[in-house]
Amino acid sequence: MHRSVSTSVRLAASCAIAISGMMFSACSPTPGPAPAVTTSSPSPSASPTPTGPVLLPEGTAQENLPFFTAIMNQVAATEQRWQGRAYVDALVAAGFPKDAMELTNDLTTVGNGADSIQFSVRWSGECLVGQVGPSTPTPTALVLPQVPGGTCLVGQTRPIDW
Repeated sequence: MHRSVSTSVRLAASCAIAISGMMFSACSPTPGPAPAVTTSSPSPSASPTPTGPVLLPEGTAQENLPFFTAIMNQVAATEQRWQGRAYVDALVAAGFPKDAMELTNDLTTVGNGADSIQFSVRWSGECLVGQVGPSTPTPTALVLPQVPGGTCLVGQTRPIDW
């Protein structure tokens, strides 16, 4: 089940990226004649066009899932892939509110690495939830309902106090 959900999530994110790229290329200006300016200083360039999913502050959790997934996958591709703090820090840097996040421990009670870690962001009454770890074949991200009490993760979580 996780594998097909993960594959579906990746397929949806790829489609969103492809569609996004088509929309931006369709909106790019048509080249016209070159200006007759002959200065040696470079002309100011336009700001870069986003090439992937972006945070939609007014969007739903489902609409923000491709962006959440992209951030998760970026961290999962680094040496910090088993460190929960790396996911929280990356999500905060991307614009998700830290005070809406939850995180499980990345170490067991005897100091070994956890088989998997989960992290979440409460968003518009739902939860963006990511799971990574040695026992998880691929990073997985889903939108899930909040659990009773308004949290996203079940069980003990660690304080996000940094």
